[in-house]
Amino acid sequence: MKLLIKNGRLFSPYQNIDQTMDILIVDGIIEKIAPRIDSAGARIIDAAKLTIVPGFIDMHTHLREPGKEDAETIQSGARAAAAGGFTAIACMPNTNPVNDNSGITKYILSRARDEACIDVFPVAAVSMNLKGEQITEFNDLREAGAVAFSDDGNPIANNVLMRNALEYVKMFNMPIIDHCEDKTLSGTGCMNEGYYSTIMGLKGMPAESEEIMVARDIALARLTKGHVHIAHISCKESVKLVRQAKKEGIKITTEVTPHHFILTDEYVYKSSYDPNTKMNPPLRSKEDVDEIIKGIKDGTIDVIASDHAPHKYEDKMVEYDRAAFGIIGLETTLPLSINFLVHKKIIELQRLVEMFTINPAKILRLPIPAIEEKKLATLTVIDMSKKITVHAQSFFSKSRNTPFDGWPLKGCPVLTIARGNIVHELVPAATHRSP
Repeated sequence: MKLLIKNGRLFSPYQNIDQTMDILIVDGIIEKIAPRIDSAGARIIDAAKLTIVPGFIDMHTHLREPGKEDAETIQSGARAAAAGGFTAIACMPNTNPVNDNSGITKYILSRARDEACIDVFPVAAVSMNLKGEQITEFNDLREAGAVAFSDDGNPIANNVLMRNALEYVKMFNMPIIDHCEDKTLSGTGCMNEGYYSTIMGLKGMPAESEEIMVARDIALARLTKGHVHIAHISCKESVKLVRQAKKEGIKITTEVTPHHFILTDEYVYKSSYDPNTKMNPPLRSKEDVDEIIKGIKDGTIDVIASDHAPHKYEDKMVEYDRAAFGIIGLETTLPLSINFLVHKKIIELQRLVEMFTINPAKILRLPIPAIEEKKLATLTVIDMSKKITVHAQSFFSKSRNTPFDGWPLKGCPVLTIARGNIVHELVPAATHRSP
């Protein structure tokens, strides 16, 4: 198969490339990159006004397989990721059974090879069965293919276990991804503690429950010299703590989701208790969002991640305090980020691409995505001006739990190529085959 992508803006910050180029792909391999290429028999896609970037990575995805395939599978999750412009995802260990042993890690990788259209990298559990009591066999999990360790939505409350885990991963130069929450403070809360939780009569989760654990993780990272990655940061004091820790040279990185830099707890009120606004950490205050935006701009926050958390309809569409935490995000993360960060001139496209490619790759110790001759084609083509409307019922994910259903957006991926194969395509206006 010959595919010739013509007249596109090739934009790869890691390679310091930003110019109009043609790209010829033959049997999945990038054969040539040049200002002008002619190739007989090639399918031609006119990428004028489109931007070609290295394949994006989502480092925080829940695939639910094994155990909850009715909400998502490796196949459906990978397909949703491809539609969202991702060519690689890292999947969290809160499956059933938990990914706390090499057998489950190998199973996930085997299923991904057979079923996934993109690369899937397992994140293994820090503790057995995510209980925070006994540490897992990190070396066995690493050798099986794990790229990081996390107890996911179960915060690692035991300080000694967290210290030991950081000492352990230091030997392998791998990160501990921590969900920072002091459950003795957040308890049975279901939204941010503040004005709106009060007037809505819902139990609140104070921002301090996150802040305390972020401070603890920073202290232990300082002590052990291990790498802590803070998952889905959500409150202003957490951002300030991470900013200061980085200035001190402490080995800490962090990610943010679109819902935490776009929505506030007021949206829970305005949505009339819509369970699709319920996530953990919860939507915070405007002051928290303002500081998160500042952290994105100044580099304190390293990565944008989806925290894609699929749930069955009956697990979400119940009373607010009984609904499952979490929303899906693989198919909306990039369009939302383009709209609310780039189009609003909060950051430049270069910073956005770095947060989806270079930074997650460095954190997970993966090859940094690049577009190079003689290499397997792995790239995302974006139309920055294409107008779309989010339609949850049309998602490739098996779940529909999103607060963004019906939102009009501008900018989205129109072509995703992973492992040399076209895995998602919104056919551009001009596409034909050369004579």
